[in-house]
Amino acid sequence: MTYLILKNLHLTTIVITLTLFVLRGAWMMAESPRIHARWVRIVPHVNDSLLLASGIGLAVLIQQYPLVHGWLTAKFFALILYIVLGTIAIKRGRTRSQRIGAWIAALLVFGYIVAVALTHDPFPFLH
Repeated sequence: MTYLILKNLHLTTIVITLTLFVLRGAWMMAESPRIHARWVRIVPHVNDSLLLASGIGLAVLIQQYPLVHGWLTAKFFALILYIVLGTIAIKRGRTRSQRIGAWIAALLVFGYIVAVALTHDPFPFLH
């Protein structure tokens, strides 16, 4: 029961994370003032915290851990890369081109993370 609740929370927060990241990227590219709204600065962080907590909870429940199991190690390092790229895309990129490039790269890394999660393989595209 706990596993299903955590898994559903994790999957829901993944969808919310992707939706918010795509929306913020669209606003960034359109130079919309909406990207500076208070809720836009708060809600993604709350959701991402729930995403991380549910992921850690799932790892503990299934007894598979980053730096021990290859697929979770790959997800862990890809998550760090996604966070760095996302920060450049939404906040820290000096030029619009840098922010757009980082946003696209972050989306590709996000896709890789999903593929690794579905296959439990750090090289999901080699099969």
